[in-house]
Amino acid sequence: MEKKYFDPADLKKFGNIVEFQESMGKKFFDWYGEVFKEGALSEREKALIALAVAHAVACPYCIDAYSSTCLEKGADEEQMMEAVHVAAAIKSGATLVNSVQMMNHVKRLSM
Repeated sequence: MEKKYFDPADLKKFGNIVEFQESMGKKFFDWYGEVFKEGALSEREKALIALAVAHAVACPYCIDAYSSTCLEKGADEEQMMEAVHVAAAIKSGATLVNSVQMMNHVKRLSM
């Protein structure tokens, strides 16, 4: 059997993280549940944010989970892809804005 780092079946085991550290795991799940409740943002908006972040951090488990959640909360494919593009734009911009540090450093070395 080939070893894989990403096994979609592992997503169902997420709750097992309490096994090695019960108190912190339970606190995480309490906090996580609270974060995704309806508040100033709707559950749908929060799911779209989560989907975008999942792509930015490249978590295949989160991408699977929040693709499903977005659909369940009423988001459509166009909204989901737009959220992913927002994440991509921010991640790209963050990479590029750090080039200012490189340019400043190169200019100091060139003086």
